[in-house]
Amino acid sequence: MEQPLPVNFYARPTLAVARDLLGCRLVRILDGVRLVGVITETEAYIGEDDLGCHAKAGRTKRTEPMYGPPGRAYVYFTYGMHWMLNAVTEAEGFPAAVLIRAVVVEQGQDIETVNGLRVVESRRAKAKKADWTNGPAKLTAAFGIDSQQNKTDLTQTDSRLWIEPGIAISDLSVTSGPRVGLYSVPEPWKSMPWRFMAKFDTR
Repeated sequence: MEQPLPVNFYARPTLAVARDLLGCRLVRILDGVRLVGVITETEAYIGEDDLGCHAKAGRTKRTEPMYGPPGRAYVYFTYGMHWMLNAVTEAEGFPAAVLIRAVVVEQGQDIETVNGLRVVESRRAKAKKADWTNGPAKLTAAFGIDSQQNKTDLTQTDSRLWIEPGIAISDLSVTSGPRVGLYSVPEPWKSMPWRFMAKFDTR
């Protein structure tokens, strides 16, 4: 079992963190069961000047976690029904974070992994396996992440939610493009290529 990524991993430029999170393992202990997903897609949100970022509104009750220490979780509610998981980045006081957009649930033959798969399957019973965790709201539903995890320290295992090293992803396996859902956001922020996607075999 790996140790969680340290604070200094997150205390870096957000674009670097977003890229380097690809292939890392999102770990959630839910009702005593370890759930693991390999991160395949991320998005970067950087500062109050980024009009696609929540921090454009400044420091509010909602955005407060983004201004906090790097390596903390920023979990917010959207569209009246979905939770979104972000990892806070850069220096404390500067609002920036990486949205975890998708993971691939880790598969294996050991009892721990099999049990984790069963939990995810039960929580996403109405969805096809390919759609269990291929979106930010889907993965939080599958992993039981909600407001209780907001401000969680992702660098500590006692939080029952952390990110640890995983699969090394070559640049040839990474693509980037505009962030998703920023329909009313003006340019250049709407088209910033701050979404990172990885293609690899997790078996």
